[in-house]
Amino acid sequence: MPWRNHPDPYAVWVSEIMLQQTRVETVIPYFEKWMNLFPNVNALANSSEQDVLNAWEGLGYYSRARNLHKAAKIVASKFNGELPRDLTELRSLPGIGRYTVGAIASMAFGMDEPTLDGNLRRVFSRLFDVDIFADSPAGEKILWELAAQNLPKGQAGDYNQALMDLGSMICTPKNPRCLLCPLMKICEARQHGTQDLRPVLKPKKVVPQYVHAAAVIIQRGRVLLAQRPPDGLLGGMWEFPNARVNADPAKELTKVLNAAYRLKVKKKDALGIILHAYTHFKVTVHAYRCEAVSIPKSKDLKWVKITDLNDYPMGKVDRQIALKIK
Repeated sequence: MPWRNHPDPYAVWVSEIMLQQTRVETVIPYFEKWMNLFPNVNALANSSEQDVLNAWEGLGYYSRARNLHKAAKIVASKFNGELPRDLTELRSLPGIGRYTVGAIASMAFGMDEPTLDGNLRRVFSRLFDVDIFADSPAGEKILWELAAQNLPKGQAGDYNQALMDLGSMICTPKNPRCLLCPLMKICEARQHGTQDLRPVLKPKKVVPQYVHAAAVIIQRGRVLLAQRPPDGLLGGMWEFPNARVNADPAKELTKVLNAAYRLKVKKKDALGIILHAYTHFKVTVHAYRCEAVSIPKSKDLKWVKITDLNDYPMGKVDRQIALKIK
């Protein structure tokens, strides 16, 4: 993996943020592209948010990219472009929590610090047969203590990375490959036959399903885009004007767009239906080709050349609509 044994702590930081909730094989090409575009903290700090979001497009959880950008500006101005080795200062940066602090401290700075990602949480839950919710405050406390108690001094970076690899390749969420595991003889869950029951996690909540209607308005080779608010889901990204509907998207389209944007349109024909699952909900978007009747002046609405759509960072749903247009 290109971030392993990298001489720059910045590379470890970027990789750890990218790897949160994303698989290694997905991250590798994004990491390599990112390091070419933004080779150091100062390069990232001096880049525009749109360039940052463009480089991140497709990785999801876009607040990670915005926080990386914000943190880079702080590191550039306050710490002379170098990640602080003081762990309190490091944790004060946007997007850096306890896990990321431990990963950077051990892997980039060689400090004896534990860390606890999803893989480590699963490994420790099985090794010590932890039978309480691993995603509860009490469970987290126990697992962090186990991570710290078993940390080999002077080898924390290699140790943490080794257990991450073990969890990724051997001690997998389903059907762990126990017979290949070098820790099989000391694994308490294996001894008790509970490895498939660990870690114990809280039941998942029912995922709500929402329906949206989106308008694709094209005039003289340009299409109307809306920019999302800077904070929240897909913050700062671009999308086709859309809004949630209660029942029939075709009937409610004009009403909801007028309410959301003061945008008045005449619906023409359907372009397609796109389904997408976010972390906490699912969405079905019905896209329609529309004719503009009245478009308000707004900093959040912009006419964009169809040939320039790739320059505007979008979520997966809107990128699919953009591909249909092109």
